[in-house]
Amino acid sequence: MSGDVAVLGAGMHPWGKWGHGFVAYGVAAARAALADAGVDWRDVDSVVGADTVRGGYPGHVAGATFARALGWQGARVTSVYAACASGAQAVGAARAQILSGLADLVLVVGAEAAPKGFFRPAGGDRPDDPDWLRFRVLGATNPAYFGLYARRRMAVHGDTLEDFARVKVKNAACGALNPNARYRARVTPEEVAGSAVVADPLRLLDICATSDGGAALVLSSMEFARRHGVADPVRIRAVSTVTPRYPSTVLDLPDIATDSAVAVEPAPDTFRASIARAAYEEAGIGPEDLSLAEVYDLSTALELQWYEDLGLCAEGEAAKVLREGATALGGRIPVNASGGLASFGEAVPAQAIAQVCELTWQLRGRAGDRQVEGARVGITANQGLFGHGSSVVAVR
Repeated sequence: MSGDVAVLGAGMHPWGKWGHGFVAYGVAAARAALADAGVDWRDVDSVVGADTVRGGYPGHVAGATFARALGWQGARVTSVYAACASGAQAVGAARAQILSGLADLVLVVGAEAAPKGFFRPAGGDRPDDPDWLRFRVLGATNPAYFGLYARRRMAVHGDTLEDFARVKVKNAACGALNPNARYRARVTPEEVAGSAVVADPLRLLDICATSDGGAALVLSSMEFARRHGVADPVRIRAVSTVTPRYPSTVLDLPDIATDSAVAVEPAPDTFRASIARAAYEEAGIGPEDLSLAEVYDLSTALELQWYEDLGLCAEGEAAKVLREGATALGGRIPVNASGGLASFGEAVPAQAIAQVCELTWQLRGRAGDRQVEGARVGITANQGLFGHGSSVVAVR
């Protein structure tokens, strides 16, 4: 059995702060994806929803929520929650249903109406929740962690504030070309340096916002795509949702303390690198085959780390390839041609799905002014709290 599934449709609700509920954004994205696929909602066999969390409870069971909002028609439903990796797990669940023969046509949806300010835990005591602990015991907000990681790169690899600013400048230039992006203004290095310090050494423009938004995909079996008249669709070839290996020796949210490596040798790869490796192995490709990448730039420093974890360059050389322009539009391997989270902000259940939407448009050659010339293979990189890997390989 082929491991490929077809991407028949991709749709988004623009990111921003719109003042509506998440269901409205998800339904708009779903309808756009269905229209893009040229299929009727009544023909969908299954809906997989990436859950939106409220009050610490992922109880909006997004699969059923979106099925109801679109109009009950008997489709099976699945709801998944894996924090920022929820979208990739939703794609993985949909793909498994198709390859197993349970469904021919699956709608994948994620949407968010994010609270104002940075993410924080809901009230109540949960001493068995590492995310609650890092806020309550250490006061380690997301921006504080981003700042610690930036300091680590500066100490270990010699990255500079100017390098971090270059990431923002690059992504803002791409976001200015994307009608779905929340922030569509180019910025200068001086503007990044002049923005307020949030978590030293990172400035406001080094850190992504929280946003409202939605994204959706229509996936199908290759046979259904051919019957539907689509002979050469974009195809999902790999979905990596791996977990870390003991002992983990690099600080990662929500676990601020490292595992002991006294008695056990660390794994050869870090957690992030293992996410990409699993995707490459399943897809039968390597980083040299990539046309573009969409990565999880919660902060400018974290984008640089993904360059190395994806194998786009050797360890410690991320800033060098950035300075050379290799990851900009027109470069050897454009990264975040969409504008990334720098231009969108976080809409947690939607963002890994949105990354696949961007790959789809790029591989179709329909990304407009931000088109990567000759794009044939793309990868996404993301991760969720509690050890959720997230990477998708799409090909054309």
